[in-house]
Amino acid sequence: MLFSRHETRLPSPEEALKGRPEPEFTLPERHTVLGTPLAAPYPEGLEVADFGLGCFWGAERKFWQAPGVWTTLVGYQGGHTPNPAYEEVCSGLTGHTEAVRVVFDPALTSYEALLKLFWESHDPTQGFRQGNDRGTQYRSAIHTHSPAQQAVAEASRDAYQAVLRGSGYGPITTEILPAGPFYPAEPAHQQYLDKNPAGYCGIGGTGVSCPVGIAGASSPDA
Repeated sequence: MLFSRHETRLPSPEEALKGRPEPEFTLPERHTVLGTPLAAPYPEGLEVADFGLGCFWGAERKFWQAPGVWTTLVGYQGGHTPNPAYEEVCSGLTGHTEAVRVVFDPALTSYEALLKLFWESHDPTQGFRQGNDRGTQYRSAIHTHSPAQQAVAEASRDAYQAVLRGSGYGPITTEILPAGPFYPAEPAHQQYLDKNPAGYCGIGGTGVSCPVGIAGASSPDA
């Protein structure tokens, strides 16, 4: 009942769960696939991108398989509750979305390329759900780390909206906003589909290709 009341409405800061000052676990040191550290600080020259596109198990795998990605980790972002637990996020009472943090090398890939993968890997028109996964934690989101990233993300949304509309889809519901705190998820969720190859993956796109060169710049810092 707690979930059903909050699956279609974000809580106010006053309604949100209190949370905790520190996480109740220790984040694993290294990525199980890439072998790179999960936590910052990251090597000089790398950049960070944050995306929410439904259940973060399958979403993370999409990005760790992408060229130029140095590390990935999953967590909770865009809500009110500090250091939330998975069950709290799923209750709808923290305001967070399930997110993937992508650390990438701009000499090997671009923010635009990651945005293309983001758009094509889910249906960004579904509001508080992805497929059969329903709840505010499954909403589509891009959390940006600079004004340049914000501009590129908004341009990509507008370009993809045009082609989606031509294919019969409705308005994009993706939130695009400056990144707030990113709280890493529990160790069991990190690289979940590497540890559980037959595990659940609810990620699926629309089949509509996202235009490339969507913002006329190859890097968000250009």
